[in-house]
Amino acid sequence: MALTPARTMPGVLELLPLDQVAFQSMLDAIRRNFERFGFLPIETPVMEFSSILLTKQGGETERQVYFVQSTGNLQAAQAGELPELALRFDLTVPLARYVAEHEHDLVFPFRRYQIQRVYRGERAQRGRFREFYQCDIDVIGKDQLSVRHDAELPAVIHDVFRDLDIGPFTIHINNRKLMRGFLEGLGLGDAEAQGAVLREVDKLDKRGLDAVRATLAGTEFGLDEEAIARLLDFVAFRSDSLAAALAKLDALGAGSAALEEGRAELREVLTMVKAFGVPESHFALNLSIARGLDYYTGTVYETTLNEHPQIGSICSGGRYENLASHYTKSRLPGVGISIGATRLYWQLREAGILKGGSSTVQALIAQMDEAELPRTLALATELRAAGINTEVVVEPGKLARQFKYADRAGIRFVLVLGSDEIAKGTVTVKDLRKQDQFEVARADLAQTLQVELAQSAATPRA
Repeated sequence: MALTPARTMPGVLELLPLDQVAFQSMLDAIRRNFERFGFLPIETPVMEFSSILLTKQGGETERQVYFVQSTGNLQAAQAGELPELALRFDLTVPLARYVAEHEHDLVFPFRRYQIQRVYRGERAQRGRFREFYQCDIDVIGKDQLSVRHDAELPAVIHDVFRDLDIGPFTIHINNRKLMRGFLEGLGLGDAEAQGAVLREVDKLDKRGLDAVRATLAGTEFGLDEEAIARLLDFVAFRSDSLAAALAKLDALGAGSAALEEGRAELREVLTMVKAFGVPESHFALNLSIARGLDYYTGTVYETTLNEHPQIGSICSGGRYENLASHYTKSRLPGVGISIGATRLYWQLREAGILKGGSSTVQALIAQMDEAELPRTLALATELRAAGINTEVVVEPGKLARQFKYADRAGIRFVLVLGSDEIAKGTVTVKDLRKQDQFEVARADLAQTLQVELAQSAATPRA
């Protein structure tokens, strides 16, 4: 019988165990910080009704969505009917459905986090994933939501990336109302035309100034050369301190109602971001940040690594006026951010910023004499009760081979409980990380290992 080649489909991330540990550690750090700020977890089904998923997006999304077709409904599919179910494209639409469905059981403002896989029919290429984790938080209000919540999310972002320890980063903040107000001052009052211009401005970092200027010069945008020059000069601003950001907002002069509202919101958000404890070196007013989606209506964010700008935004989001307008008549404004964890992990590993993780197994008890297996199993039970993750070699073999196994598996401590140790009431400990060996009384073993592990955990990271 011919063998079926073992392979994965393009666009998925399948990791070896120690890399999976590193990725899981990233998810754990994100989850830990989300919970520190008082966000509660939810999970939604991987499948939603197609009619739910496609109400918000349609168009390009419908060409990328994975529809789910059971074998029992193949006849309907052959007749050209749209499958009833589809895999979620992001976590925002399921959240909107969730809030609309459970509105009367939720406490507002509703603060949720969600860490789950999503699916997109992306074209297979490096760094583009069809299955990937998104890590989202949102604060959703009933009828209204203070802009002060917009200032809290950068504090969450700051703590997440500080704990991930991936180098200096900047949280870029802007406001689409301010941007729309500025465009009105250039004579561009049509909302659809404004949206098209904002989408082009949002591509500045990817396409470059000259390419964006050439595109904006097209007749479909309705901007003359002077207006384009003023716009590009406006969006070039990046603050280096809170004082500089506030001074820039003051220097804009009087403008339309949208500009004044955006300016007032930005002043409050930027001032409160500092009050939330975010250092001024980690956030900036960046007037080029627009977020291409018209879904966002006010505050917008993007986060970048200062020393690796080629990676692009590692966390983004913003304010929206009505989360669930397709599913309920209630007005549900909110603000949220999203971290594409799979892509971020892949990018950081490719850039050499992240290394593989350490094994979650902390100690391996070697097996020298099969007759002593009950003793080694009892020792393992004691260590596990003390919080030390312990594996036992259950079949006797050459000690050198057992040490080699521990080394390759990334296990730090190898414990030997031979006849000599049993007679003395001790255990021999080989620390493969320090290349050190010592003997310790069995009664003190758990505490000794706990101290060694705690010291390693407290060692400052390079």
